[in-house]
Amino acid sequence: MKIKIYAVGRLKDKYLKQGVNEYLKRLKPYVQIEIMEVEDESVKDNPSEKDLEMVKNKEGQKIIKSLKSNEYLIGLDLVKKQPTSLEFASYLQDKLVLGGANISFVIGGSYGLSDEIKQRCNDRIALSNMTFPHQLSRLILLEQIYRAFKINRNEVYHK
Repeated sequence: MKIKIYAVGRLKDKYLKQGVNEYLKRLKPYVQIEIMEVEDESVKDNPSEKDLEMVKNKEGQKIIKSLKSNEYLIGLDLVKKQPTSLEFASYLQDKLVLGGANISFVIGGSYGLSDEIKQRCNDRIALSNMTFPHQLSRLILLEQIYRAFKINRNEVYHK
């Protein structure tokens, strides 16, 4: 079983790195996780919508180059369904079976996912109605994946 997370941008804050490393350690008994980072694009001050689309497209191209054609790709998208933790656990279990025990998630940059990435995704979900920095989203996603494995194995984990 393998999960890959494609993420735009590198983690810069120490607390985020520590949190991500903690959940990667906790997940080792359950699943192999690989995080693929691509550099985020710089944005000029007061960017236009066209500028932002160009940034998303460049970031999306970097991810597309790394994708394998058989990856079951799930995009994190603010405007899609927001599963509860129990629903996500069931969803993850189903997708690991459907995806041949290999699935991938993609976390866009500050301005979201490009249209090309959205079209390539087999599915898209939202972590919350709230907006989080994309780097924090990586930590939240890892925590929810860990929680899902605990739920699916009927193991105790705080609520």
